Amino acid sequence: MSNVFIGAKEYFPGIGKIPFEGRDSDNPLAFKIYDANKRIGDKTMAEHLRFAVAYWHSFCGNGADPFGPGTRAYPWDVASDPLARAEARADAAFEFFTKLGVPYYCFHDVDLAPDAEDIGEYERNLKHMVAIARQRQADTGLKLLWGTANLFSHPRYMNGAATNPDFNVVARAAVQVKAALEATVELGGENYVFWGGREGYAALVNTQMKREQDHLARFLAIARDYGRSLGFSGTFLIEPKPMEPMKHQYDFDSATVVGFLRQHGLEQDFKLNIEANHATLSGHSFDHDLQVAADAGLLGSIDANRGNPQNGWDTDQFPSDLYDTVGAMLVVLRQGGLGSGGLNFDAKVRRESSDAQDLFLAHIGGMDAFARGLEVAHALIEQSPLEQWRTQRYASFDSGAGAQFERGASSLADLYAYAAKASEPEQRSGRQEAYENLINQYLLR
Repeated sequence: MSNVFIGAKEYFPGIGKIPFEGRDSDNPLAFKIYDANKRIGDKTMAEHLRFAVAYWHSFCGNGADPFGPGTRAYPWDVASDPLARAEARADAAFEFFTKLGVPYYCFHDVDLAPDAEDIGEYERNLKHMVAIARQRQADTGLKLLWGTANLFSHPRYMNGAATNPDFNVVARAAVQVKAALEATVELGGENYVFWGGREGYAALVNTQMKREQDHLARFLAIARDYGRSLGFSGTFLIEPKPMEPMKHQYDFDSATVVGFLRQHGLEQDFKLNIEANHATLSGHSFDHDLQVAADAGLLGSIDANRGNPQNGWDTDQFPSDLYDTVGAMLVVLRQGGLGSGGLNFDAKVRRESSDAQDLFLAHIGGMDAFARGLEVAHALIEQSPLEQWRTQRYASFDSGAGAQFERGASSLADLYAYAAKASEPEQRSGRQEAYENLINQYLLR
């Protein structure tokens, strides 16, 4: 990546390239743990973590919440012309990306370019901004981790997009997906994401659920086919979420999406993009939904954030819990990494955090938290007895009758005969506290 990008105007004056200064540094605008070039096993931290910044929260979100308007006024949002504002936003974004030192970014179509009711105008706006983004990428070495289309904000999507009961809306959604796929390919995007923000129902009484889900599968299939026709060889990703904005969403959690993909024959082209806050809203832990996806061979990428259990909605806070990051990186390392995926900070600074510096502090903290999670997870796998303990716990399935059962060679009668000859099973401790203490031990190193 090249040096810091500065456009016609510097939007973050007084803040330079964020350095790595180590754990003894008191500089808030420096990394304490994340050293992009530090090797962890056979990869650098940058190669393991593949950090990305979310265009929508960081450059479009103004701090508004359900109870009040925004608290931040952006200097790139002052022009009266929407396209001029989009151009200024792109300059601010690439300045931020390069100062922070991330290799990737992500966007929705209408984050990057102004939306428009007229399809022709919408397409012209997006093509104009894609050309600018392509030049900025060439200037800086930045890459696009993934693109997507916003099929949930506009009022036309109040009853869903691909699952809408009105075919006219489904067709209009296809306009955006087509354009967003073209933009992703033009910018060299390594993945393409579908988040079904309103693909679900508010009331079952007026919903033909199977029909809507079949329509969703068909929509995903034709989008895949169009993407492949453009030469897109990357991964299509689906991001689960249980509810909010809809009462029930069809992409409820990892297990639901895995089953959906397999039911409709889409698992060869689609994987999952797991967001921490969405996992906890579905009643799971972050690492649970990661593990479900990984066990199915379908963990593709991560939206790195966290929720607040006291709020109970999608707060999209920056990750700071080291237990969460260690648990996540254990799953990622055990499956051999994220491939073309990465860690996208689908997170926003708090409504009360209104200074330009706060955006840097939030990302620095999140990057350090995952860097420490990576260090600890790698040490636990390579240096501690953790993996040995886990293997030993299932040792009874490694030989004899247990192995015969596991490979599908036992009948129920076989199990009965085995149990009848054996004595009462010995009580074996799960040793949960020992595992938890081991993680604490390595966190404190």
